[in-house]
Amino acid sequence: MFDTGEPAGGAEIAQALRALHVESAAFLDGIPTAEFFESQATKWSPAEHALHLHKSVRPLVMALALPRLLLRLRFGAHRGASRTFSEVRDAYRARLALGYGTNPYAPRPRDIPADANPWRRDIMHQWTESVDALAAGIGRWNEPALDRYRLPHPLLGALSVREMLQFTLYHNAHHLRLVAARRTGE
Repeated sequence: MFDTGEPAGGAEIAQALRALHVESAAFLDGIPTAEFFESQATKWSPAEHALHLHKSVRPLVMALALPRLLLRLRFGAHRGASRTFSEVRDAYRARLALGYGTNPYAPRPRDIPADANPWRRDIMHQWTESVDALAAGIGRWNEPALDRYRLPHPLLGALSVREMLQFTLYHNAHHLRLVAARRTGE
């Protein structure tokens, strides 16, 4: 469930991101609305995971739309080859194992309205739009540029754009796997 493969190229990452999102949306659509907004054993609700994923994808969409010169001036150039998908995934897992502080992309607590369905649709729509915009943004980057520019990650430090995209794909799958595991009590 929520298999990403280990895509390396921009087009592969975009395709995997879109496929993962289709699977994720179908999975979340199958969760009753009350459960969608309910915390999972003191952890985030499925809704909060979706909000977090939208909030974490949105800055990357904006970064990919910036002039590349601005990215280089702001964040510097990436030197050398990018790490593989599995290397980025393993670095993230290792960092998670150490713990982390305040998450700037955590969803804000909100009261759930009596009719939560419109809010649920809005959450899913926003997340879908951000994933679609990211996949489209990837298509405007050639392969060498994905390795030449870098972006800051709050836990992993400076990543090449390719590494950031691979992280984002893994991060989306990671959160959906958490929701699924907590639903089944694993």
